[in-house]
Amino acid sequence: MTRFVTKAAVAALVALPALAPAAAAQTQAGQAVDEKTGPVSFANVASVRLGGDPQHGGALITETQRSPLTPGQSQLGTDRVAVPKNDGERNTFGPNYEIDLGKYDKPSASPYPQGIASRDHKVVAALQTTHVPTAVAETNYALRDNGRGKPAPVDNTVLVLEGAHSAVDCSGPGKVSSTTTAARVWVRGEDDALKQVEMPASGTLSVTGLKMSSPTPVPQSDPGKTTSDLVVSRVSAFDQLIKQDGWRSGDVTAQAGWRVEITTHARDAEDTKLGDVQTTMVLGGVSCSIPKNFVAAAGNGSGSGGTVQQPSVPTEVPAGYLGAQAAAPSDDLRLPLGFGLLGGGLLFGAVAIVLGRRRAARVVRSRGE
Repeated sequence: MTRFVTKAAVAALVALPALAPAAAAQTQAGQAVDEKTGPVSFANVASVRLGGDPQHGGALITETQRSPLTPGQSQLGTDRVAVPKNDGERNTFGPNYEIDLGKYDKPSASPYPQGIASRDHKVVAALQTTHVPTAVAETNYALRDNGRGKPAPVDNTVLVLEGAHSAVDCSGPGKVSSTTTAARVWVRGEDDALKQVEMPASGTLSVTGLKMSSPTPVPQSDPGKTTSDLVVSRVSAFDQLIKQDGWRSGDVTAQAGWRVEITTHARDAEDTKLGDVQTTMVLGGVSCSIPKNFVAAAGNGSGSGGTVQQPSVPTEVPAGYLGAQAAAPSDDLRLPLGFGLLGGGLLFGAVAIVLGRRRAARVVRSRGE
């Protein structure tokens, strides 16, 4: 047997509220929720887990928005337009994959099919004036495999979620809701063409034999012989989210988002199977949580955070670093939440070499869950 193992460094970026100003507001207003057990929501635009084993794989988690402890909202900045964002994230993610998040400079730079306009994303975690936590993530997603080496960005696109929308609302123990929708879904399937496909209302969308590489090239693999299987589904459990430790659940929790699982079958020039590479993505992951005895306060706030009275209060903080402007009192227990690196190397399988044949691309829709 031959084993091929490739390791990747791991990085995580987290956005948390500006702690000192928030703490002051809590003292004045007396309306703060409990940081550890009170109502809370989270929103993340895109995160990736590399490798099939969480203990040995790596993860790249973008800035995560958390609802403030007093009415207000935390919104992702518009400078985040792609994953990876910089060389550090590229070193973690690998050279091939890129996730575009709605905004592009000009039509020739668009990774989307013709007619999909450039747009800013909306990724918000909010605490309403009623203390109801809500979260929303919406944008156009495009997953590119730059290992294809095509000159036009759209010619490297393998998956598009147009008008993707995920949202949660925790109004009470018996009044939680979650939605995960998309206006249109595009997949590069049969004859290597990017085509619109129907996403089942429930269940999964599967594509086999996709002409797609892995995030990082497998030694001795042949891109012309390597194929991938892709499965798109909706997040249905809290554990399906890709999150750092500071992202918590509660007695009652709702979650939403798009989950993309890719299994790459690496083969060499002789069409011999070298191994399988597992990659998992969550696009627009959101959640909200409340205690079992939660009762909404009097007020008019509801929805995705647009009706809250206080302005957006978060500041983006790189993992493992706390800037002076975001410092909190020494007794503030929020400091450890969400910081640090998610560890591990990227394990690219350990599979015996076997002979196999290339499968033609085929779209399979499940009947539902």
